[in-house]
Amino acid sequence: MQSRWGPELPAASLVLSYLLRRSYELCQPKPKVKRFSKERVVKDGHERRLCCRILVDVGYLETRAITRGEVGGPGPFAFALLNFASTGTDVVGRQEGLLWYKDFGQHVNGEFSMAVVQANNLLEDQSQIESGPLSLLDSGPHGTFVGIYDGHGGPEASRYINDHLFQHLKRFASEQHSISVEVIRKAYQATEEGFFSLVAKQWPVKPQIAAVGSCCLVGIVCGGTLYVANVGDSRAVIGRLVKATGEVLAVQLSAEHNASIESVRQELQALHPEDSQIVVLKHNVWRVKGLIQVSRSIGDVYLKKTEYNREPLYAKFRLREPFKKPILSSEPSILVHQLQPVDQFIIFASDGLWEHLSNQEAVDIVNSCPHNGSARKLVKAALVEAAKKREMRYSDLKKIDRGVRRHFHDDITVIILFLDPNPTGRGSSAAKGPMISLRGGGVSLPHNTLAPCAAPAELVGS
Repeated sequence: MQSRWGPELPAASLVLSYLLRRSYELCQPKPKVKRFSKERVVKDGHERRLCCRILVDVGYLETRAITRGEVGGPGPFAFALLNFASTGTDVVGRQEGLLWYKDFGQHVNGEFSMAVVQANNLLEDQSQIESGPLSLLDSGPHGTFVGIYDGHGGPEASRYINDHLFQHLKRFASEQHSISVEVIRKAYQATEEGFFSLVAKQWPVKPQIAAVGSCCLVGIVCGGTLYVANVGDSRAVIGRLVKATGEVLAVQLSAEHNASIESVRQELQALHPEDSQIVVLKHNVWRVKGLIQVSRSIGDVYLKKTEYNREPLYAKFRLREPFKKPILSSEPSILVHQLQPVDQFIIFASDGLWEHLSNQEAVDIVNSCPHNGSARKLVKAALVEAAKKREMRYSDLKKIDRGVRRHFHDDITVIILFLDPNPTGRGSSAAKGPMISLRGGGVSLPHNTLAPCAAPAELVGS
């Protein structure tokens, strides 16, 4: 049966997950050592009743819609309940200063850990993990999807990818009834075209959006097969057990597209033989046209469509002469790997991590610590190295606020997938496991978000 809940399903599930967690927190006994005013107790009571009422009403409406055959498949309330049941009260992660983390959770193929630390004034890294159906069909493929989207020039492109790429993938997977290289390529292309349309609409009032882009790293585990797709310089590394020695070796899975790599410069020069300035060494850093380090991305329309490389775009982004063909590409490099029992875990991370840790250092850290909190430990190790490079203490680095923090390190996002050691479990396409829909950074809901949601209660009646 095909689900007809629409593309708003993940967002609705996250909001309902937040309400479930908040309701749970408000029902817990208050610590005896802390005094609560009468006003606070009354306010908490009102909030608890409102959360519960919304959840009851949404659950009622969803159940009625399913039983009447108006929609097919689980809806946002069912996904929220499954999220809550499989991940506990820490549904949307925790925030400590500039660090967000989800220390532990379960996905279809094993366990996961996730962490994000912000350095930019606006968080440009976006990320997600989706576990469960990978298509819009109940009978379609099930597995785990990981996305790391490292934005540059602003957060608009990475946020757009976070909202649309997985939905495109599910749509194309439904058409082919499977996950494949072609499905992934189509999802990337549809996301790129969608962002182009957004730029075209906003260009008259917000022309600088043409200079916003994002790297895009995707990992999919489905039926014992791992797919890794990438544009830009984020990285996926697998930890592989060597049985003879007991060591766990780091093996890089993703191809990177950064002008600092000689093969990337050669590729650009071969594609643009008429342009002697296609790559330029500027301030000791290789850049495409002297502007950007990555050669592939989602967005960056100003280097893909010449009509957006003009005023009112800032002069620093404008080229002296119009170009005849796109300078950057959105074509992903895709690796397909059949998982083996020796494959222990996969680290997906933005380049903020890899600036400070080598592949093997990261694998050694993950291999030597418990699964719970491993992503947060990797982030801390990178921050310790960043502090050392500036001859300062880690404790002092943590005191530096966002924006200024960017002078010391980039936004860092890490998602670690631990793989089920049972190869039979990995290879079963029928394995459905826990359903997860989680975004790095958690859910920030404004104070008035709950007010408009009270409408269903009025419809059902009191």
